[in-house]
Amino acid sequence: MSQSNTFVSPFSQRYASPEMSYIFSNDFKFSTWRKLWVALAEGERALGLPITQSQIDAMKANINNIDYTKAAEYEKKLRHDVMAHVHTFGDLVPEAMPIIHLGATSAYVGDNTDLIQMKEALVLLRKKMVNLLQNLADFAMKYKDLPTLGYTHFQPAQLTTVGKRAALWMQDFVLDFAELEHRITTIPFRGVKGTTGTQASFMELFEGDHEKIKALDAFVTKQMGFERHLTITGQTYTRKIDAMILSDLANLASSAHKMATDLRLLANLKEVEEPFEKHQIGSSAMAYKRNPMRSERVCALSRFVISNVMNPLQTQSVQWFERTLDDSANKRLAVPEAFLAMDSALDILINVTSGMVVYPKMIERHLMAELPFIASENIMMAAVKKGGDRQELHEKIRQHSIAAGHNVKHEGGDNDLLERLAADPDFDLNLEELKAALKPSLYVGRAPEQTAEFVADEIVPILERYKDQLGVAVELKV
Repeated sequence: MSQSNTFVSPFSQRYASPEMSYIFSNDFKFSTWRKLWVALAEGERALGLPITQSQIDAMKANINNIDYTKAAEYEKKLRHDVMAHVHTFGDLVPEAMPIIHLGATSAYVGDNTDLIQMKEALVLLRKKMVNLLQNLADFAMKYKDLPTLGYTHFQPAQLTTVGKRAALWMQDFVLDFAELEHRITTIPFRGVKGTTGTQASFMELFEGDHEKIKALDAFVTKQMGFERHLTITGQTYTRKIDAMILSDLANLASSAHKMATDLRLLANLKEVEEPFEKHQIGSSAMAYKRNPMRSERVCALSRFVISNVMNPLQTQSVQWFERTLDDSANKRLAVPEAFLAMDSALDILINVTSGMVVYPKMIERHLMAELPFIASENIMMAAVKKGGDRQELHEKIRQHSIAAGHNVKHEGGDNDLLERLAADPDFDLNLEELKAALKPSLYVGRAPEQTAEFVADEIVPILERYKDQLGVAVELKV
């Protein structure tokens, strides 16, 4: 059947990176199953079970030699994916067939592989976050001194700087980064637990030797790259782990969405834009448009991840006793697609932050239209120094501000607050004196210093710790 008449996931076609797609591919999954069978056999042999090195060598030599057609035929016949791959593997290495999967249950390969995939995927996301933080840190430091209007409720407020705003985005990502680091270092292995988690089958194999069973569990855990395994499981590892990991991804998605939304608003203000390719088309009808399409895509993908967080929570809540199978189909969708979507969103943000365009003149234009209102307290203090009454001047500024606002909103005129104050003898200030109060740098507080301190104290240590991860090249498919 051709690709044109079958559904192909947009993640593999348009969005996710080859690296993340590979982690959740059949090749990664089923080769990991085989690695797990090898590790199990190695541990069992080391602990005295009658398994030969030649059996293990034969298994190792065929880890990546997977006949998917034969596996599909076996699964159609047996209605069991793990046993289908046991038989497919066994046909390749008939001498090892008697000991493949010895003492294990399906969750041994299925669950442990899920945990391996999630850990690998988290490590990849961490690498991409490091590169995003590098881009944002460079941008923040470049523009830490450039004043811009701050907004609360998307209404003009006091000034901040362009760099400080980027630091706000980074602050969210730093919190997400800490959670990812914690998850990577603490995610446990399921280990070797048997059918309902009691290790009863291994009690039979090792003739009741508890220490050998514990040693086998520890051996396989270490072989597969984990620091620790769960001491207690049912047939499966607790699905709470999935819920916790997808919650971390949803938090990261919310930060990405917030940043991308800010960029979309800034694009409307014509103050900051994402990179625009030479031949990019913003609209099929309106040739002049420069739509923030990449930021919009980040929002779309992030929203998908945020909505997806409910799946593992609901699955965890209905895992009756030692397990039910209503988790399987859901996990195959919810977990990989959350990682694939987040991977794509981070790639897009790396791409966008590598070339964001800032328009200082537009920023200044918007700033100066509001600065007379913002500077009114400084103006009032200057007038008080000349002998004015603070309370009377406050009321006068309030009235003049309302009139100036009416002129802007109702008449379409400029902000003429300074001219109104200059004409009011109670202020005893001429227009030049009033304009001297309109130096934007007077109103940004410690925004430049805060930005530099934040980058030095919180971002640089991360970049130093993961400097070998820097230099990710992102090429978007669309």
